[in-house]
Amino acid sequence: MKLSTIRFFALSLIFLSVVTLVQAQVVKPDTLSNWKKKFLINLNVNQAAFSSNWKGGGVNSIGLNGLLNYTANYSKNRDSWDNQIDLAYGFVNNSGQGYRKTIDRLYLDTKYGYKLNDDWGLFASLNFASQFAEGHRYDKDANGVEQATLISDFLAPAFITLAIGAEYHPVDYFTVRISPFAPRVTIVRDPERFIPAVDPVAPYGVEPPDETRFEWLAFQLLAEFDKDIAKNLNLKWRYLMFANYETLEMKTIDHRLDLMLNAKVNQFITVGLGGILLYDYDQDSGAQISQVFNLGFAYSFQNYEEPK
Repeated sequence: MKLSTIRFFALSLIFLSVVTLVQAQVVKPDTLSNWKKKFLINLNVNQAAFSSNWKGGGVNSIGLNGLLNYTANYSKNRDSWDNQIDLAYGFVNNSGQGYRKTIDRLYLDTKYGYKLNDDWGLFASLNFASQFAEGHRYDKDANGVEQATLISDFLAPAFITLAIGAEYHPVDYFTVRISPFAPRVTIVRDPERFIPAVDPVAPYGVEPPDETRFEWLAFQLLAEFDKDIAKNLNLKWRYLMFANYETLEMKTIDHRLDLMLNAKVNQFITVGLGGILLYDYDQDSGAQISQVFNLGFAYSFQNYEEPK
């Protein structure tokens, strides 16, 4: 089956899922449950722009994307268990260029926490980050013909991080995780494919023939904010800093900021503006920037009421 056909059926399935959810009964708040669950799905027309060194691959475009976010958080007495699935995939079909992706994210996170007081607690978390499909950089050769160069793929790269430390959680919509011990494994499946396009020696920090890189002694800081800052207007951001103690220099500290502002026009129509700022010395010596604008269909349900 051709890749374009797979993409068509994947987004069709997302759309049919949305229609099914719309017809279903909205979950009512359950004040007796220890679980807080929230599901959000978007199907959007989007406009995207990328810096020239963006390693995820992509093209400035008008296209289609689907986003899915699910959280299931358990809390009882001093114990908590938070889980998150964050998925996104988008593509465009420009005339004469074929299908090209515009957004691609696969993020899974699970965390156990033990509350010390109203604001502070201890935690252990495990998260996984990668993408679904191949990413390409597009350049013109000496004859002016555009050529596609492979620079990323599923599990190339992928990051699995275990973090143990203290958590500051003064309000429901803001949290900071401080992890003095945060070992990470970087996975690059078949790294030879990305030489020299990504790096002539060690693409994404993994030197062939190895496909993994272990960073046992590392520090991680994660801050998250998710709040309705006005009626029908939600601001969500996530900042991640990662530093390897063994190669600690200012230029080797990784930074990533994900930012999204969503406005709800009515029950099913949303407008969103956001982007990603990424600095990872193993990928590129400069900052990478991704920007996205969404206008489309959205539906969500949850079994709890947001605090006023």
